[in-house]
Amino acid sequence: MELLKAFWPIGVAFVAFLAWLIRLEARSIENSKEIKRLWNQRREDLEASRQAREDTNAMLAEIRDDIKALISKVGK
Repeated sequence: MELLKAFWPIGVAFVAFLAWLIRLEARSIENSKEIKRLWNQRREDLEASRQAREDTNAMLAEIRDDIKALISKVGK
């Protein structure tokens, strides 16, 4: 009984340390999932911006062609 009275703080500290490690591991796993989600979101955002640039470039090319056609009609 004396041995238990002497070493109970060490046991409690050990259990608390294990609980802290488990929480730390859970937070690490959660952060890893969040990082993966952010990378996927970034990839989707880059694809959306690339598509928007292509659409804008196509529209500008069409406008440029229309302007060239109008200039050629006026010049004749």
